[in-house]
Amino acid sequence: MTTDVLQIELRKAERSRIQEVDFNNLPFGKHFSDHMFVADFIDGEWTSQMIVPFDNFTLSPALSSLHYGQSIFEGMKAFKNEAGEVRLFRPYENFKRMNESAKRMCMATLTEDVFMGGLEALLRVDADWVPSSPESSLYVRPYMFATDTYLGVAPSKTYRFCIFTCPVGAYYSKPPKLKIETEYIRSAPGGVGFAKCAGNYAGSMYPTLLAQQQGYDQLIWTDAREHKYIEESGTMNIMFVIDGKLVTPATSDSILKGVTRDSLLQIARSMGIEVEERLVSIDEVLTGIESGRLTEAFGAGTAVGASPYALIGYNGKDYMLPEYGPTDSVAVKLRDQMNAIRTGQVEDTFGWVHTV
Repeated sequence: MTTDVLQIELRKAERSRIQEVDFNNLPFGKHFSDHMFVADFIDGEWTSQMIVPFDNFTLSPALSSLHYGQSIFEGMKAFKNEAGEVRLFRPYENFKRMNESAKRMCMATLTEDVFMGGLEALLRVDADWVPSSPESSLYVRPYMFATDTYLGVAPSKTYRFCIFTCPVGAYYSKPPKLKIETEYIRSAPGGVGFAKCAGNYAGSMYPTLLAQQQGYDQLIWTDAREHKYIEESGTMNIMFVIDGKLVTPATSDSILKGVTRDSLLQIARSMGIEVEERLVSIDEVLTGIESGRLTEAFGAGTAVGASPYALIGYNGKDYMLPEYGPTDSVAVKLRDQMNAIRTGQVEDTFGWVHTV
């Protein structure tokens, strides 16, 4: 069968797996919803738009993305309000950023009808998978990879775009411990740090593993030239509260332009909190912690929301961050306000919410 408006073929799963999931205990990224959206880019256009049961792909060993890394993705979340409506948070920002990544990786760009049309159709089919509990959501993963079967370093002419979803709880069960990385780099000027390409994450795994063996949860990446300035964290942008101001590194071609980052900054400004987007040095952060001028450090990202840090490690020394209750923490205030907008508890004055 096909939908009348979007002409997306629908092949429903014979049996839903939703009864197998404990929605009161949702580890991040372990359970996948019943269906996925798939479209193929062939002969210069997006074709074969389908919603099919979540399942494996059959791929050639010569698939170009496996050899040359043309693979990009996005992450967003869907929520339900009290009326049971499915709500997406700023999906057009993810659509725009995915195309920015595609251009940098020399891949086909997506049309709005494929990205948004496929996204909405998929969420309508799997609406029951969107959790209703306040700490949970439906994580949405759009991604694209090259599908030419050819061994040669050249952009693929064909691509597959897919969206699948998974119900999730909190990414971190407790405030993470971060280590400042000064040997390895995540990205460099002129590189692909601003793109959500798979290789960025692959390259970060080894230094992150080394940090985890030392008792840390994640890294804080520094600039490639001097290892002097803070850039971002492993799974998130990074923010600080210094002298009562919300301070964060300015985005560049080596820092991801996070949707959650931008949202928290806009919410902060609306709450009367002064915001600074600028260079932030390691020295400023560490002396700020020691002097008491820096009172909070936290990550900002789709998966984590706004996640306060427990400590920051540097050169073998751990710098403990203050613990705050929900009413005192800037991070928690911003996170709670963002979540209230997402779920319809407060008015969306920004025009961010997209109801499916």
